[in-house]
Amino acid sequence: MTSAAKETPRERYRAQLRAEVKECAWEQIAAAGAPGLSLNAIAKQMGMSGPALYRYFASRDELITELIRDAYRSLADTLRTAAASGADLAGLGHALRTWALDNPQRYFLVYGTPVPGYHAPDDVTVTASQIMDVLLDAAPSSSAAAPSAHEDRLDAHLAAHRQWAAGHPAPPADLRRALLFWTRLHGVLSLELAGHFTGMGLDPAELYDSELRHLTR
Repeated sequence: MTSAAKETPRERYRAQLRAEVKECAWEQIAAAGAPGLSLNAIAKQMGMSGPALYRYFASRDELITELIRDAYRSLADTLRTAAASGADLAGLGHALRTWALDNPQRYFLVYGTPVPGYHAPDDVTVTASQIMDVLLDAAPSSSAAAPSAHEDRLDAHLAAHRQWAAGHPAPPADLRRALLFWTRLHGVLSLELAGHFTGMGLDPAELYDSELRHLTR
């Protein structure tokens, strides 16, 4: 018997209602951004009272935390699936862009401007680190080229400041490669999704591909 089959009708109803609340929340975020998220507005949209909805999410911050967890899990699953299918670092980069374009609200919630007054619990950071694990596993380079002086300096810094890698055993050069991959691609994606390339007469996909080629050559 599956775990879903073991759920009571009350538990199934609760799970269904929480899912509906999150769908309404994503609609709100798409219309007004995460800072405008309101449980009372969601309750009104669903035909419920505010106090009734608070039985399922005790606060706005609890709801935001669930949305962030869902977004990170969705991206982590996307990258893990791509890696399991044989994707290299460039393939993971393409999977990242596809996910971001398909899920702009989720992307901006986790990689956009922080929500004022919101502080994520520690377990959210743990979930986010799963994404970096996939990249670090794909980061090792076969290049025998000696690092430049600037790369040596960054490698030395990362050797002493690697908390963000969450215990991954990658050497500093691979930490550098994964970190630059992550920051530079997010720079292009953030500008593209925010519409900053509109009217410039260029194809953001070509710019993104160029960054990927530089990062993975």
